[in-house]
Amino acid sequence: MRVIRLRKDDTDDAKLRIPAEIIRKGGLVAFPTETVYGLGADALNERAVRRIFEVKGRPDDNPLIVHISDFEEIYRIAKPNRVALKLIDEFFPGPLTVVMEKREVVPDATTGGLKTVAVRMPSHKVALRLIELSGTPISAPSANRSGRPSPTRAEHVIEDFGDEIECVVDAGKTEIGLESTVVDTTVYPIEILRPGAVTREMLEELFDVRVVKTSEVARSPGMKYRHYSPSADVVVIVGRDARWEIARLAEKFRKMGRNPGIAAMKPDLSIDIPSYDLGSNLDQYAERLFDAFRSLDRSCDVIIVEGVEEKGIGAAIMNRLSKAGRIYRV
Repeated sequence: MRVIRLRKDDTDDAKLRIPAEIIRKGGLVAFPTETVYGLGADALNERAVRRIFEVKGRPDDNPLIVHISDFEEIYRIAKPNRVALKLIDEFFPGPLTVVMEKREVVPDATTGGLKTVAVRMPSHKVALRLIELSGTPISAPSANRSGRPSPTRAEHVIEDFGDEIECVVDAGKTEIGLESTVVDTTVYPIEILRPGAVTREMLEELFDVRVVKTSEVARSPGMKYRHYSPSADVVVIVGRDARWEIARLAEKFRKMGRNPGIAAMKPDLSIDIPSYDLGSNLDQYAERLFDAFRSLDRSCDVIIVEGVEEKGIGAAIMNRLSKAGRIYRV
């Protein structure tokens, strides 16, 4: 695997032409966005797209998100309606993915066999320039083994894939830390298929909104299959007495011969249990969550996590935690 290192805002064309050429030739390139690192391939090259599924171990009915760098590309791959265009105008570029009716140029492999396509324009300067230099929309699910915590650092990508992909563009850790919000605009009220940093409250300022919890058909990444999971068991504690219960559970697991770890906002670091500080607010929590999973997974076989209130980005955090483990309310 070739590693190309850049600063977050460094759109060095001499360096980025290398991964862009790999994309054009049908190869796989991991690259940063403002949400998480994506595993990119030419979205219009069916053979390249199928390699994403093979390398990740991803079910082939789990659709991919197509990343673009120019608004005109939307009309090349999708048929946006009035609602989609309003959301695009309001939130692109940014952490919102819009599901629209697809055009025939998009292979069924990219959309998991669906007649819709999920489209996003990232706000990360490196990602935008890479897409532009590649000259094609890029399909890019999170750059991790299917089911594992999403990568927020290039080291996470290397840890999962080694030399199985051609290149990773390392521009440091991502800002948001959770995957984009996915919204289906082919129905009304619009449906949130996956919560993210563009929150329900923000969307409700524009349109009526419905949240879809589960679906037998994978209409969006993150809906049908287990996701975001470390190898360790994950136990999530929510409620006013969560901190007391986390400490009690950790000691109970240790007496059982387990190796517990704690991920919490401002944890008690004086106790002799591996702990990861998730910060003092929900934005910091979201940014750090997947790194916490990966860090604690190296030495722990059970991770006890402090849950949060399901408002704002807290809804996205709890969505990821519900996919990763068991939730208990105290």
